[in-house]
Amino acid sequence: MGNCSNPLSHWTLLPNGAFHLHLNIFSGIFCSQSFTILCICPMVVLVLEVDGTWGDHQLSCLAEDSLHRDNQTRDIVWRKNGEEEAHGNSYQVRLVESLGGGNYTCHSKDWSVLNHTEVLIMQHQTNRRRILEKPEQDYLKCSAQNYSGEFHCSWTWHTSRVGKVAFIKHSVLPHGNFTCSVDKSGNSISCQDKQHCPFAEESQQIHVTVYVKTSQFLLESYSKLFFLSEIVKPDKVRIWKVNTTVVEWSYPSSWNTPYSYFPLTFQTFQVRGKCRECENPLKHRVKAVCVRAKDALCDSQWSEWSHVRLVLRRSRKSNKNRHLQNSVRKKENVLEL
Repeated sequence: MGNCSNPLSHWTLLPNGAFHLHLNIFSGIFCSQSFTILCICPMVVLVLEVDGTWGDHQLSCLAEDSLHRDNQTRDIVWRKNGEEEAHGNSYQVRLVESLGGGNYTCHSKDWSVLNHTEVLIMQHQTNRRRILEKPEQDYLKCSAQNYSGEFHCSWTWHTSRVGKVAFIKHSVLPHGNFTCSVDKSGNSISCQDKQHCPFAEESQQIHVTVYVKTSQFLLESYSKLFFLSEIVKPDKVRIWKVNTTVVEWSYPSSWNTPYSYFPLTFQTFQVRGKCRECENPLKHRVKAVCVRAKDALCDSQWSEWSHVRLVLRRSRKSNKNRHLQNSVRKKENVLEL
């Protein structure tokens, strides 16, 4: 007997929060005859939140007002993941622990698909995450190149459970016109707030929730709440001029203008070797110069390092006691060594 309290809740939506027509191909063997059914029908995603106890949930093939008074329901065939399961207009999805998810289709007598529902199982109030890994503080890592309203969020799949995005929820109050899409890599999304004004002060945080699923129809949600000013990360600065005494660079081309309203602050280091050593500058002869930038008005992320190796020309007269100073003097975007 199913537990009437399970599923605890359920909701229906379409993939990525929009309506899509899906081209479905069903193949199999019936009475020793192979068949392929080609149909175009809307696929609905049904999320069932469960607590691990036994339960069931009823699916309906056709609305009651669309059924005829004859025995049409007897001709309806239900299939789960392509396997025939039952007959009739309704079907009971059995819920056992985290099982019960799958592709449920109902067919007419001529095998036309009348309804297609993808059932995803979401476990209630569980702290265990199975699909994504948490390499740092958060499952989702978000960043923005500037204040245009566009940002990107990425994640790391679990080594043994690579899934895919089921749908995305996003919101910002009181205003916001968001569009989000999954990148080709499958492990990141790109979002754009078309109503965002870069000159306005942010008053409400952006709330992004990514729902991901496995091939076993297990669904998990991962959320992040932030201001753009908290995740903004400028692109690399461009170094224009280099010699033994001066390094000149410019703002990233993707950064907002005017620069007087969106100022950046810069950090420079003289190092030996690659810029991975920039955090601990050495006091020996300079081999490279590293430059990075961040928003001067917010405690946000630094850009990646831009670096240039210095070609030092030696002369007998000057090289005996000449050393490049470890301290630098910065005047706007010019570094004098």
